[in-house]
Amino acid sequence: MAAHLADAPMSDAPMSGAPMSGAPMSGAPMSMATPLALTAIDGPPVERMIVKDMLRRGWPALVLLVALGGIWGIDGMLSSAFGAGLAVGNALLAAALVSGAARISLGMLYAAALGGYLVRLGLLTVAVLAVVNQGWVEVVPLSAALILSHLGLFIWEARFVSTQLAFPGLKPAPRGSRIEKGAP
Repeated sequence: MAAHLADAPMSDAPMSGAPMSGAPMSGAPMSMATPLALTAIDGPPVERMIVKDMLRRGWPALVLLVALGGIWGIDGMLSSAFGAGLAVGNALLAAALVSGAARISLGMLYAAALGGYLVRLGLLTVAVLAVVNQGWVEVVPLSAALILSHLGLFIWEARFVSTQLAFPGLKPAPRGSRIEKGAP
């Protein structure tokens, strides 16, 4: 294969750094294109739209989850509310980090997505460890609410998120639907 490539004629395509127009290089300074990792993303804050919609659709499930904590009494309800609140706060913080970073550059977006996940995971751990020995905390409903609210809200919202670049964020409403006509 290497011998085959060695016999191929050289291309007339410009080499890296040469003008793409094919004009000869002059002594004038060239403008270099901004690297993709440093390019900001224009557009709506899709992450915030998704989290807002997720909370709009999912609040009844969160209320039910807190009510189910009542099996352990008032402490169970408080623990469930704390776990559900942590999940909501985690989603809001994730959306804020990623939306803010996307306005800066793609590199910051990637750093916020990965680094933000690790930071948010650490914040969740610190929040739970800070209250786990309090008298009002029941570990089972706290853990169940934290896990189920994270999974439940995100899995439920996945049905409404568009994966097409033409419609970033939420899927467009079907024609004639209640949502399109302005109904809540």
